[in-house]
Amino acid sequence: MNRALAPLVLIAALAACTQGPRPDRHFRPTANPSAVIAAELAFAQAARDKGQWTAFGDSATDDATMFAPGPVQTQVFLKGRANPPVAVKWQPHQVWSSCDGSIGVTRGAWQGPKASGYFTTVWQRQRDGSYKWVLDQGEPLPMALDAPEMIAAKVAECRPLPPAVVAPVSTDRRSGHSDDGTLRWNTTVAADCSRTYRVALWDGVKFADAFTASFDAPPSGERPAGGCS
Repeated sequence: MNRALAPLVLIAALAACTQGPRPDRHFRPTANPSAVIAAELAFAQAARDKGQWTAFGDSATDDATMFAPGPVQTQVFLKGRANPPVAVKWQPHQVWSSCDGSIGVTRGAWQGPKASGYFTTVWQRQRDGSYKWVLDQGEPLPMALDAPEMIAAKVAECRPLPPAVVAPVSTDRRSGHSDDGTLRWNTTVAADCSRTYRVALWDGVKFADAFTASFDAPPSGERPAGGCS
C-alpha cells in the first residue's frame, strides 16, 4: 500500500468538525479528527525519514492487520523486513470519526515508483491520547487521485449504546467499532484475496455508509498458496 504529505495547514480546518461543547464535556472523550489527520501526516513523514516498513511498524498497534495481499499480522510480517530504497508517499483526503474520538478512519491517495492508488486506515486512540493504526489497506488505480482543496471530515452523531448492542471486535482486526459504538468497520476477504470494506457512522437515526470499497483479487501468482479467506 502506498501513500505524499498534505499541507499541515489543512489540519486547522478540521477543528470545526470536532464535536461542540456538551454539559458533560469534561467527563466524556470527544471527537478530534484533526488529531487523526496529524497522526496520518506524521506516519507519512516517518516513512520518508526512517524508512517505509520502520514507519509502518512504529505507527501500528501490536495486533494491527495489513494486507500483503492476504491479511497478515503487521508486526510479524514486518519483523526483519528491509525498508525499500524509496518509500511510498501518501496524503489523506478524508477522515471519519466516532463521536467519542476513540476510532478515526482516513482515506487518501498514495504514489509509488511504479504505481499509484488509494488507501484507507483505521486509527485507534491509545491511553496516552495518541493514535495508532489497527487496520491498513490499499489498492492501485488506473489514474492518480486528484488532491482535494480541503481535507473532508465527518463525525458521527452521539448516542450511548448498551454493551449488548456493541459486538466484540474481531481478533484479527478485520472488523470492529469505536468504544461508543457510533463508528463501525468491516472487511470481508474472499479465497482469491479480493475483499470488500465498509465504514458506517451513526447519523442520529441509523448507521449510514460513510465509505464502501471493493478490492480486486491480485494475480494468481501473488496469492498465498492456501488462499486468503
